[in-house]
Amino acid sequence: MTPDDIQTITQGFMKKIMWVVVTEPVGPEDEIQAMMADHLRHQVELENRGVLFAAGPLFDGDGPPVAGMFILRAEDEAAARAIADLDPMHRADLRRYTLRRWMMNEGRITVTVNLSNSTPELP
Repeated sequence: MTPDDIQTITQGFMKKIMWVVVTEPVGPEDEIQAMMADHLRHQVELENRGVLFAAGPLFDGDGPPVAGMFILRAEDEAAARAIADLDPMHRADLRRYTLRRWMMNEGRITVTVNLSNSTPELP
């Protein structure tokens, strides 16, 4: 495959830059659970502001969650880091995170909205 082949294949890619935060527990589980409602409210607030693209727990096999991941819309790394720093879990030093720039290129999103009862579906 030549560089021209790669250019041809990738020319229509979305190339949307977002920021991936992977957050791992470092504090006592009981304190993490006590902070969970605050964390989730914070995530919903980011979602409502259009900052949060997606979020959820990460698992190893069928066990309990081992980490969390959220994807942010932000102007640059400094803005993404400022958003991640505001998470109640991070502010309380109950989780630590890594931040990575992500370029969304491929994939498909299908959304169904049932108009009769206003329910969305992600198949």
